[in-house]
Amino acid sequence: MSGSRQLSASQSPRRAISRSPSRLSFQHSPSPLPASHEPFAAANDETPVQLDYKPQFTLRGHKKAVSDVKISPDGARIASCSADGTIKIWNAQTGQHEHTFEGHLAGVSVIAWSPDSRWIASGADDKVIRLWDVTMGKPHPYPFLGHSNYISSLAFSPKGNILASGSHDEAVFLWDVRAARRIRSLPAHSDPVGGVDFTHDGTLIVSCSSDGLIRIWDTSTGQCLRTIIHEDHAPVMSVKFSPNGKYVLAWTLDSSIRLWNYVEHPGRCVKTYQGHTNKKFGITGTFGTYSRYEAMYQTENDKYTEKPSALMVSGSEDGSLWIWDVGNKKILQTIENAHDGVVFAADAHHKARQVVSGGADGLVKVWKHNIQTADRRQVFPKDDLDDEHQARMQDPTDDGSRMELDDAVVVKREDLQ
Repeated sequence: MSGSRQLSASQSPRRAISRSPSRLSFQHSPSPLPASHEPFAAANDETPVQLDYKPQFTLRGHKKAVSDVKISPDGARIASCSADGTIKIWNAQTGQHEHTFEGHLAGVSVIAWSPDSRWIASGADDKVIRLWDVTMGKPHPYPFLGHSNYISSLAFSPKGNILASGSHDEAVFLWDVRAARRIRSLPAHSDPVGGVDFTHDGTLIVSCSSDGLIRIWDTSTGQCLRTIIHEDHAPVMSVKFSPNGKYVLAWTLDSSIRLWNYVEHPGRCVKTYQGHTNKKFGITGTFGTYSRYEAMYQTENDKYTEKPSALMVSGSEDGSLWIWDVGNKKILQTIENAHDGVVFAADAHHKARQVVSGGADGLVKVWKHNIQTADRRQVFPKDDLDDEHQARMQDPTDDGSRMELDDAVVVKREDLQ
């Protein structure tokens, strides 16, 4: 098998290639408020942009490496899967264990929540995809069969009626969830598929592979609309559409995470995030949000509260957890020694201000943002802000210091042709 994820199923399903990791040294570089803007409460205090996620829970129970973790869309539960062949469900607010699902005959590599937070899908080294009813604590009666190699990635469509799967057999399958039936096969790549995802409206699918390619597909026809490749041709191990559908975020085995504008032909890399170590294993992460200043700008008659900005969280092979500002690429927080060994997966839920991580140490860790020590509230007279800052508040753009992800756009097929 040609691929970049070769490891025994008894180890982490996030398979490795034979490369020795090398740590890149980057220092936290806080981004201050504009120097001319003195906070109302404390003069000459520049208020660095930084986050303060601290340990909330450590969830124990897996007997081998944790390969994936996901917070449910409603924020109520956390799901984790492991090389021990199990999927576990935890209460996100209390950390209490709720269910353990067993049925796979090998290590479980990937999980995905349905949009209604009722079902969890799991993919494993036994080449089988299974569905589990989390509310009832029961399995779906029919497994999803068809892949001829390890399952490496899963994603539900926004309506929850289609499940996309990627595999080491180099194909992407689309499944009718209710019937557990394959409805389309995409001959996607020439090496194992690392990741799949849907846009917010379900019309497009993105896939990636250790062949170095990122491909955009039309969900309804299966047509490949765009192929993206970086000049370094690094293996791509995971991909995720931005919530607004404008970009694709890609994790590559050169210790880089790249944000691509896939609409521009042939695809343009607009941001590159570095600092973590990723040269050997498939590592995943996600988007989230935070408030840059937790600030309120006001005049005598009106008030303006700054919208949340986009963040991105990722694991690292050196056991650390990394959080970047998506727009300006600054490191918002690095949690050293988050796990003993590789941090394979990280997920975030902006409403709960939680980040969850899973690692080679078999632990699931939940991190809670401590707003009291990080985002200090400041009040400014709006008239004291310079013209450039006021303009950014009124009309923020993607290539400024902030990148918003909540203004959804619809990318049509003709936009990619």
